[in-house]
Amino acid sequence: MSKVSYYTEKGLKKLREKLDHLKDVRRPQASKAIAEARDKGDLSENAEYDAAKEAQGLLELEISKLEETVANARIIDESQLDTSKVLVLSTVKIKNTSNNAVLSYKLVAASEADLAKGKISVDSPIGKGLLGKKVGDTTKISVPNGAVKFEILEITR
Repeated sequence: MSKVSYYTEKGLKKLREKLDHLKDVRRPQASKAIAEARDKGDLSENAEYDAAKEAQGLLELEISKLEETVANARIIDESQLDTSKVLVLSTVKIKNTSNNAVLSYKLVAASEADLAKGKISVDSPIGKGLLGKKVGDTTKISVPNGAVKFEILEITR
């Protein structure tokens, strides 16, 4: 059973562009590399051929996974989302209650996550811990170096 993922239009477009690049550019390159290696002689002792075949296998696996992700992707209209609680594509301002550090994250699909841009996956420990919470709620989230308590300060789109 496949897992449905939610994306912005921009995020899904990016995924489709990557898939198209893999199919239209990288796949022909892999085929060409195999053909060139095959032309070099005995396949039983041709390490270049083996490497090209392995690279092609990995490429096909990546293409297959991306095709499944795109097939199960759903676009979310951010303007229609409820801002009273944390959902996918919410921007959440939270306060770490132990050190009073205020952080702001946008919850996105795993493939769109980019911590440097303040985008975290809804499947991450913090993302899972924030989903469904409302402004004023406090939640205890288990992270790799222990449990951290966060207070929800603001939810926006």
